[in-house]
Amino acid sequence: MHYLRILLIGNGGREHALAWKLSFSVRVSQIFVAPGNGGTAHGLDKVSNVPIAVDDFPELVQFAKKMNINLIVPGPEIPLVKGVTDHLKNSIPNIHVFGPSKDAARLEGSKTFAKDFMVRFNIPTARHKNFSNYEEARQHIDEVQYEIVIKASGLAAGKGVILPASKSEAQDALRRIMVGREFEEAGDEVVIEEYLRGDELSFLTFCDGYTIRSLPAAQDHKQLNDGDCGPNTGGMGAYAPAPIATPELVEEIHRAVLQPTVDAMRRSEAHPFVGLLFTGLMITEDGPRVLEYNVRFGDPETQTLLPLMSMDTDLAEIMMACTEGRLDGIQLKTTSSSSVTVVAAAGGYPNTYRKGDTININQDHTMTEEDHIFHAGTALTNGSLKTAGGRVIAATSTADSLTAALTRAYNIMESIDWPGKHYRKDIAHRALKAATPSQQTGPESGMTYAGAGVSISAGNELVERIKAHVKSTARPGASGDLGGFGGVFDLANAGYKEVPHLVTGTDGVGTKLQIAQATNTHDTIGIDLVAMNVNDLVVQGAKPLFFTDVFSCSRLDVSIAEDVIKGICRGCKEAQCALIGGETAEMPDFFQSGRYDVVGACTGAIPRDKKLLPDTNAMKAGDILLGLASDGCHSNGFSLIRKIIETANLAYSDRAPWNQNQTVGQSLLTPTRIYVKPVLRLLENGLVKGMAHITGGGLWENVPRMLPRSLAAELDAALWQCPAVLKWLKQAGRVNDHEFAQTFNTGLGMILVVDPSMADEAQRQLLGSGERVSRIGHLVQRRLEGCLVRNMHHWNL
Repeated sequence: MHYLRILLIGNGGREHALAWKLSFSVRVSQIFVAPGNGGTAHGLDKVSNVPIAVDDFPELVQFAKKMNINLIVPGPEIPLVKGVTDHLKNSIPNIHVFGPSKDAARLEGSKTFAKDFMVRFNIPTARHKNFSNYEEARQHIDEVQYEIVIKASGLAAGKGVILPASKSEAQDALRRIMVGREFEEAGDEVVIEEYLRGDELSFLTFCDGYTIRSLPAAQDHKQLNDGDCGPNTGGMGAYAPAPIATPELVEEIHRAVLQPTVDAMRRSEAHPFVGLLFTGLMITEDGPRVLEYNVRFGDPETQTLLPLMSMDTDLAEIMMACTEGRLDGIQLKTTSSSSVTVVAAAGGYPNTYRKGDTININQDHTMTEEDHIFHAGTALTNGSLKTAGGRVIAATSTADSLTAALTRAYNIMESIDWPGKHYRKDIAHRALKAATPSQQTGPESGMTYAGAGVSISAGNELVERIKAHVKSTARPGASGDLGGFGGVFDLANAGYKEVPHLVTGTDGVGTKLQIAQATNTHDTIGIDLVAMNVNDLVVQGAKPLFFTDVFSCSRLDVSIAEDVIKGICRGCKEAQCALIGGETAEMPDFFQSGRYDVVGACTGAIPRDKKLLPDTNAMKAGDILLGLASDGCHSNGFSLIRKIIETANLAYSDRAPWNQNQTVGQSLLTPTRIYVKPVLRLLENGLVKGMAHITGGGLWENVPRMLPRSLAAELDAALWQCPAVLKWLKQAGRVNDHEFAQTFNTGLGMILVVDPSMADEAQRQLLGSGERVSRIGHLVQRRLEGCLVRNMHHWNL
């Protein structure tokens, strides 16, 4: 066995808890803590202190070399942000360092970088603006119309977040930070962001740059005093697992936040994140939103969570697996217990506080294996334990229930005393409040629809938000108003003097939705939905009249639903049809958290004196086939597309190999082209015999649907342009020609049959409408297949 000699950098409660857990590893022979505290000075097997400051990089290197250290674990953020990992790796060959590089540590070292990173990679967070100019920031506070939070961009020991209760308080805080330099250079830049309401969650996630493994979700208590009052601190207590962290919510956070963060740091930032990623989130009515990243273990979350790791889960082995890129082969197992940590601080903290007071621990208090005292701001002076920091000590206990763990943690805290000791008496109050009978949903208290996961108020808010968008789709025959039990369309008012033929169709968007949800881009999916329906109508000769939709989801996120419906409205205006109704369905036990589906239906009309298409009786061999270019993938083949992207190890946030001006996600989400206007113009002039919309089934299935059984379409792939994205997918997925033409549109969104004598005029009108049109073949007598394609090698890169 290769034994580990560990240098643990830091002197807080976090480092005491890490040293405690690491000491159980059979791989660990010795742990040195630099500089350590009173808790790491004695009482732990294999553990001793060394008097080296956390940012004295030369001394850390010298000591590591002298003592043959082979794993270094930086605890606090300051050395990581200053680049301790890079310095150690450059100075000591083959050293293992559990912690991110200086560049990766910017996630914590610069809140402006972190916020821009979240926006760039569609990681959900609050609205915000960054400022390095005081006057511009001051003006923004005056103008902004929502509650705000002010954050110093740099490191401020957990105290650089201000929650002002008024604009005057906000201006005062801004002045202290940027003019008075309360946090020195940490306040040279500030982030002013929207104040979010909800419950906070903390995720501690092990990362090797690719794979992630998270500990149970915790909730901490930042404010100094009971009731979440008083100034912000580094943390006055924590508990885990947090009851609000349902399996569905945890899965959503991993899918929408944690994995995309690690992937983006590696793929797009070129700085793989190796170490422990702490992610603070607010769970809002609209879903999880990231508050901050830290690039190290949280404090006091570490003291709370490490006791929940099973005894056969080796922390040292997990850290080594992260540094060696093999975390995917490691299991992180935790117990089913609850854990609570109560932190006690020196009098005066977080402002000026006393040091040097004697700490008395009642030795008569019975401690079990589930009870722990973790030291933070303590020091051994001549054999006596003294206070030496703001947050002094933490009491942690685990038990089968949260209530039992809480009682035991407070019993431990009451056995510890020093002058001026301060601690909160309401740790875990949010969880306890949620568990009280008055808050439960059950027969005794009366069940509610909201308690079952369906928010009628959110649905009402959505209706109010979309009214103006829906109104913009109004056309003769439909007012564009919402609120009735059903949508109404007046054919007479639309200009139909006799009842026309009505054509209706329904369709969805398919798994293209998963890319929209993965990239948090929802404003184009609605265009796809309309396009898939109206293009199917127009190929039969129908003018689209009205559209309806159904938006189904687990929990209604009003902003997402609004974006989708705005896209539907844009599509309806392009197709000149009215959105006359819709349904929003919340199904929390049916859909996975954060997922939604959207389907639509469209009805169109063909005047009685016009022919329904295709006019197969008019078709003959020699008729010309015109191809209208697609705008990329449109809305078919996305199950295969997603598999190819995954196999190619691409993230949706990466630059597209086929188009460096777009990300993969942006390119794939290019909406389906709507062909209604230019095609209706041709129909009015009697220039078209039949049309095929190239959707699911590709060329092989859609082209024969418009032809008589006696005729086939003979196409020449050399005559139209296959988009770069489709060529790349074909090559990357090693898709054969037949499969390619059956799955993808090959660059053709629609194919038209026209008489040879009318082909020039039809092509001229289409070009005049802005379409990219090509003569791609002609009709021939059918022998076997209804669609033949020559020169398919032109689809290759």
